[in-house]
Amino acid sequence: MYLTKEEEKIYNGEEGETLQKAIEILVALGDIYGAEKFIPIKSAQISGVSYKTIGDAGLEWISDLKGTVKVPSILNPAGMDTENRKSLPIDDHFAEKQIEILNVFKNLGIRTQCTCTPYLLKDFDVKYKDNLAWGESSAISFANSVLGARTNREGGPSAISAALIGKTPNYGLHLEENRIPTILVETDFEMNLSDFAALGVVAGKEVGNEIPLFRMKDEKQNQICPKRDELKALGAAMAATGSVALYHIENITPEVLDKDFSFEIPKNKITIEKEQIDEIYEIVNLPSGKADNVDRRAFENVDLVTVGCPHCSEEELRRISELLDGKSVKKSFWIFTSRDVANRNPQIVESIEKSGAKVVCDTCMVVSPAANLYSKIMVNSGKAYAYVPGMCSAKSVFADLENCVKEALRE
Repeated sequence: MYLTKEEEKIYNGEEGETLQKAIEILVALGDIYGAEKFIPIKSAQISGVSYKTIGDAGLEWISDLKGTVKVPSILNPAGMDTENRKSLPIDDHFAEKQIEILNVFKNLGIRTQCTCTPYLLKDFDVKYKDNLAWGESSAISFANSVLGARTNREGGPSAISAALIGKTPNYGLHLEENRIPTILVETDFEMNLSDFAALGVVAGKEVGNEIPLFRMKDEKQNQICPKRDELKALGAAMAATGSVALYHIENITPEVLDKDFSFEIPKNKITIEKEQIDEIYEIVNLPSGKADNVDRRAFENVDLVTVGCPHCSEEELRRISELLDGKSVKKSFWIFTSRDVANRNPQIVESIEKSGAKVVCDTCMVVSPAANLYSKIMVNSGKAYAYVPGMCSAKSVFADLENCVKEALRE
């Protein structure tokens, strides 16, 4: 890699050990992937925040870092609600360790807002073609695909390093030639929010690490125009079941509408049928990672219902509030969102919690140890459906939001 004089000073240790370690990590990545130089980034999002995922080894590594990040930086969900640790069953040892982790990040100048949807924050602006260094898989997908920004799938160390340096190696999805669609995915049926999540589960497994271009039509061959929450659900699921960090939708997403973005329709094509989507609703994902076809009666054993993976938007919270209005839940029902969204919608949150459901900030069912206390978890998220068996050692059941609420209300 070509380094400027300023970058050479950092690399030689003249700006301190932390920045030297940071740029060494980034240079190593650049060398592996053939980057010629560094490029400035607008923001960073750091994953590996929950004590459940990084443990003492991760805490020890970040504790050795000194200095202040050079760009606005934010965190992925932690393992608990940072302002209300009692909202979920979290033991004191875990809580103390989690607070210690957050304090380390805070001392580096990183905002201790913990969310997988930083693009929903009012003051964390992302524009078309901005270069970023983001680490959470669903956030990466949304930034690349829906916003048309540019970020690779950063690991925790590389995202922290980029934040401290203010730059990242110019490779991968930062380069326009690597953003061209490589496989066409066709659908010809109408979809709701959970159908997009189910589509992501199926598509992610089929396309792997390709860059899909979706051609979405309904039964009458009319163009489907997904809403932002539907795009969020689609990308999150594909990132979990495949390695999809960028997707395009014909006539919808910003890059395919950009006349300067030159590409051809991929010759490699797959078609996803409605029956494949319906199957996801009828399958229980086991803790071993395998899936079994089951009768609907197996859902009777659900002992936790949870939504908000990725974190719920204001529109999703409002819909949940409408479904719960005047009712009382009979099962544990957790709704995850960012603190920013919750604070901007106190009346909606209050309405939801009147039912006995919990609105929880800063964390999610995947990275919180609280979910490990349950054996069968119902979700409306393709991402959670894929991750719960491995991360929570519980069976996962997929349903749409309406059926999730019905299950939470059922004796």
